[in-house]
Amino acid sequence: MSDDTFLIGSHVSMNGKDMFLGSAKEAAGYGENVFMVYTGAPQNTVRKPIEKLNADAGKAYMKAHDEKAVVVHAPYIINLGNTLKPQNFTFGIQFLQQEIKRAEAIGADQIVLHPGAHVGAGPKKAIDQIAKGLNEVITDDQHVQIALETMAGKGTEVGTTFEQLAEIISQVTHNEQLSVTFDTCHTSDAGYNIKDDFDGVLNEFDHIIGIDRLKVIHLNDSKNEQGSHKDRHEMIGLGTIGFETLNYIAHHDQLTMVPKIMETPILKDENDKKVKYNPHGYEVAMLKKQKFNSNIVADMKAGKPF
Repeated sequence: MSDDTFLIGSHVSMNGKDMFLGSAKEAAGYGENVFMVYTGAPQNTVRKPIEKLNADAGKAYMKAHDEKAVVVHAPYIINLGNTLKPQNFTFGIQFLQQEIKRAEAIGADQIVLHPGAHVGAGPKKAIDQIAKGLNEVITDDQHVQIALETMAGKGTEVGTTFEQLAEIISQVTHNEQLSVTFDTCHTSDAGYNIKDDFDGVLNEFDHIIGIDRLKVIHLNDSKNEQGSHKDRHEMIGLGTIGFETLNYIAHHDQLTMVPKIMETPILKDENDKKVKYNPHGYEVAMLKKQKFNSNIVADMKAGKPF
């Protein structure tokens, strides 16, 4: 399979002077042709003004290096499902309205959004309020879609079943502006049999939501068993889903044009926590070759080329 029909990348950073240009360069360094960014730190909502993102230089670099797409991930502290704190709901709407502008400035088509959590009020109240919030955020003339993510079900998360996502979508007026991010770790942890029956799961997704809405895949292995509701990512091939299944998904005929984004945690050295190893280049190389590298951790630590 040529790189033109295989869209693979990872979460890369966007900070310092280069900002978005630096993100595009980092992705190219890992051999990626798609990538994902947070427009600021994922754990807060502090953001630089659009003119500071270095968007034009980054887009020019992407074009020159045949990078096909960038995906934006909204910060995971945004919770439109919280009916107990109205001030958080209002702030979330305002933030997402600005995030749409930032995403469009860097040329993204998709903003990944965790649907939210009900924080004790129950899933139905959260689902109704998430839809209400999206109705306030979305306009019929925006270019970027909001890609609701499949969730693992830790705590009081909603979006843990395809039915819950379909219910949110059904309540949004301009739902042509909604898509879905399918996270393999989350969906397995939520109870779907990703490892042994991905095609069956994909067929279920198609019947409930529609495969045409699947616009981003978070290609993540899991540290936990199916149905654990934990949400802890593992290096590709070293988790409970395994390389064979994830490689199958990465090259799946029905998902050719869907960016596959890895969110594998950075590995810290057991003896010196300041020493860190980034697995993304090694994971991309494995998936391009369609062959698992059982020595991936040793190769990373030894600094071997991808």
